[in-house]
Amino acid sequence: MDAQSTPKDDEAVIAAMRTWVEKAVIGLNLCPFARSVYVAEQVRFVVSRAPHLDGFLETLDSELDFLAAADPQTLDTTLLMAPELFADFDVFNEVAGIAEEAVEEHGLEGVLQVASFHPQFRFDGVPEDDVSNYTNRAPFPTLHLIREASLERALAHVPDPDAIYQRNVALLREMGMEGWKKLGIPVFIPPGA
Repeated sequence: MDAQSTPKDDEAVIAAMRTWVEKAVIGLNLCPFARSVYVAEQVRFVVSRAPHLDGFLETLDSELDFLAAADPQTLDTTLLMAPELFADFDVFNEVAGIAEEAVEEHGLEGVLQVASFHPQFRFDGVPEDDVSNYTNRAPFPTLHLIREASLERALAHVPDPDAIYQRNVALLREMGMEGWKKLGIPVFIPPGA
């Protein structure tokens, strides 16, 4: 895959993420709950251009409060992207842990939860070049802020939630890297990588 330099324009970052959501998350049905909120335009895309962790965490704090206060019929979920920070996946994993603590600090435990995606995501114990890692690889380091009530409603119709992950891994392994490349999902070089 040909990696590109990180876009300096927020709209280009959002466009890349929309491509990923449309072609991978929805197109491959990696998340069976994504289509309905995306089509209803209930997904908020936020680009953080913070130059350091503290600034990014301030944006996270604002977005947690914003999502919690928003009408769930209007805004269901937020994708908070950091195109210029967290080139190292392990560092970003630590940031995801801080984000989970922030949910608790805001008194939003049981209300919101955090999922994370990264261009270099890798499952523990899985080789870095294994295509299964792409189930969680997004064009940019991204925190997904999710309403727990929405997730619970969606999972109520899924008899075995673990089967989603297993299906995704099997699908990507069947597609292989050539199949993934054909999707045309943009790949970006994280600064400092």
